[in-house]
Amino acid sequence: MEWWQAILLGLVQGLTEFLPVSSSGHLMIVRELLGVDGEGFLDFTVTVHFATVIATLVVFWKAVWDLIKGFFKFKYNDETDYIFKILVSLIPVAVIGFFFKDSVESLFGEGLLPVGIGLCITAALLLWSDFAGKKSNAPAREVRNGITYWQALLVGLGQAVAVAPGISRSGTTIATGLVSGVKREVMAQFSFLMVLIPILGEQFLDILKAFLEGGGFGGAIGFLPLLLGFVSAFASGLFACKAMVALVRRARLSWFALYCFIVAILIFILA
Repeated sequence: MEWWQAILLGLVQGLTEFLPVSSSGHLMIVRELLGVDGEGFLDFTVTVHFATVIATLVVFWKAVWDLIKGFFKFKYNDETDYIFKILVSLIPVAVIGFFFKDSVESLFGEGLLPVGIGLCITAALLLWSDFAGKKSNAPAREVRNGITYWQALLVGLGQAVAVAPGISRSGTTIATGLVSGVKREVMAQFSFLMVLIPILGEQFLDILKAFLEGGGFGGAIGFLPLLLGFVSAFASGLFACKAMVALVRRARLSWFALYCFIVAILIFILA
């Protein structure tokens, strides 16, 4: 991998991780367009994903710190309630990770066709969320932290579906939350914080697997491309995370749906 390819791929990861257009799908698309060798690419993917996790922590550092302080008061307060709901949202993706990880990973080796299908699913969910939001005029029931345990589980199901290539994690979780009745301002934060644990867990397991298999980590890519990819993904991720929070609160997601449909059509025509 060349240094400029690493910067470009990191930029793609940082922007698309938070925008509802599927970062994994776009990484696969851009990798194919650039002709980047697949050897060692998993290590690069782990690195740039970790960069966007750090970007999320920087953007939401105050909310995360308040949650930690509230949790260690060892009583059922708003912070403990929020953390428990995040844990409930992790149940579906944990089941997928433990029992179907190999089946999901096999989808990433089948070319760009699964990415195109996944982008169509993402687009449909985004359109549905905008439509459902317009149809629902009833005032939302007041609940603690703006989301119920049942809604957290539904959003978690959305995240579990999004492990497939081309299906946006942020788009699916936000759309599922909006359709289930969660307010936009609540989903803007919850959808990003709920993915921190599974992404960190996934990255840790991938790094551990690399070392256990004796190949080390990043050997096939090299230190410089990993570093440049990390910095590029982190910087663009900071921008995209802040922008997406503002967009979820105010903008229509159907514009992203249109983009996903267009990219999917191009994949079906050219792939």
